[in-house]
Amino acid sequence: MRHFQKEYFKTRSRTALQQSKALEREIDTEIDRVNRLLDLPEYKRPETPNLFDKNETD
Repeated sequence: MRHFQKEYFKTRSRTALQQSKALEREIDTEIDRVNRLLDLPEYKRPETPNLFDKNETD
């Protein structure tokens, strides 16, 4: 992807731009897929307790 982006900015080639955009879409799709997986309960990290909250009465 970076190769085609650099190529586009050097040459302003339409082909390099199209290839760059296609690869960016693939990367974005993969990022979305992984983010959806991480949103599943079995992939979430347990919540870290806040040591500064006073949940009990003094």
